[in-house]
Amino acid sequence: MTPMEHAAPTELLRLARVVALFVLTAIAEIVGCYLPWLVLRQGRSWWLWLPAFVSLGVFAWLLTLHPSAAGRTYAAYGGIYIAVALGWLALVERLPLTRWDLLGAAVALTGMAIIALQPRPGL
Repeated sequence: MTPMEHAAPTELLRLARVVALFVLTAIAEIVGCYLPWLVLRQGRSWWLWLPAFVSLGVFAWLLTLHPSAAGRTYAAYGGIYIAVALGWLALVERLPLTRWDLLGAAVALTGMAIIALQPRPGL
């Protein structure tokens, strides 16, 4: 096998790990922001602030688990966040996604992949 044949599965595995961690990070952030939204916009119980604070703390901690520099991590994370937020819209808020939502998510995920899979020095 050539070095390129070995690199493809390794890069795909690295991308899968990054995406999984970003998805967890996005869910923590969305929950941490959605719960206060329920309190402030829909009059739900003030007790929802407690899990919101915990969720935002988990979100911040999860961001520190990424191996890239902070700015690069945040840039790549943005693409996943967009896709997960649209998934939240469809699954939790039960609003249909438009073709524009799907196109925007595809563009954002392409940008995330470009940033996350860029060649790393020394490899």
